[in-house]
Amino acid sequence: MQPIFLKPVLQEKIWGGSKLHTQFNLDLPNDSIGEAWCISAHPNGVSTVTSPNQFAGLGLDELYEQHPELFGEDHPTPFPLLIKILDANDDLSVQVHPDDQYADEHEGAGELGKTECWYIISAEPGASIVYGHHAQSREEFEQMVADGDWDHLLRRVVVKAGDFFYVPHGTIHAIGAGIVILETQQNSDTTYRVYDYDRRDSEGNLRDLHIQQSADVTQFPHQDAQATGESSDQEISAETHLLSNEFFSVYQWNIVDNLTVNLPKDYYLATVIEGKGSMTINGESFELNLADSFILPTKISHVEFSGNLSLIASNPE
Repeated sequence: MQPIFLKPVLQEKIWGGSKLHTQFNLDLPNDSIGEAWCISAHPNGVSTVTSPNQFAGLGLDELYEQHPELFGEDHPTPFPLLIKILDANDDLSVQVHPDDQYADEHEGAGELGKTECWYIISAEPGASIVYGHHAQSREEFEQMVADGDWDHLLRRVVVKAGDFFYVPHGTIHAIGAGIVILETQQNSDTTYRVYDYDRRDSEGNLRDLHIQQSADVTQFPHQDAQATGESSDQEISAETHLLSNEFFSVYQWNIVDNLTVNLPKDYYLATVIEGKGSMTINGESFELNLADSFILPTKISHVEFSGNLSLIASNPE
């Protein structure tokens, strides 16, 4: 059994930049690329298998459907997770995501909600995120939105590289300018915008807002969601458990020289966020470079890493 490497899908965004090239060596068509969908089977951007050769050229959606033996006995449809690297050259819109029930009822049968989490790969000095709000009720929230009282409504948090944030459905949030993150999320592209700084798109139009839906799904009052772990010491090799919830578990694999990781779950997703090295599986070695993303299929019980690198890994629950 071999790892399945994937080619990312690049998404142009009004707030995107060029760090996916300068920081991760990805070839970009322009300087407005905001997201690399590294491991994705979502219809809005399907990652393509690059190796092994027997699966090369397949979309991850096709691989998941045609080869269930790679993903274990429990095989929910659709593919449950989506892994992204985001480059926020400008502030993202302030937004919120629904849960599965609301998404299914309002966005189409079978549409998933969106619970996510962020690992801060890099952040310029003083860079911040919106994480939560100060309204105590829906009524207060709606009034502050109507008044445009964003300074009092939105809760801002200064961040640095290595920070980790859990962003469940119902959490008001936004990534601020100067931040690059690795996002692990449910396989959903449903976003409700609360505020977009009155920005206009390339045709001069204000982008759509979704105030009614946002009020429907937002948690009142906001409560910070607690992750289960902290980022590991970058000076030692370690596997750090960052989070588990009903949708996924997330880990950081930090390698300084060597690290062996046991893989008790059916399959794992992983992306290299720093450094380079290699991994050995059943005696076969595979080179790893920045932004490489891959799936470790079921029946791979452990993997041996060497080099100096860091990965964010996850598995569906």
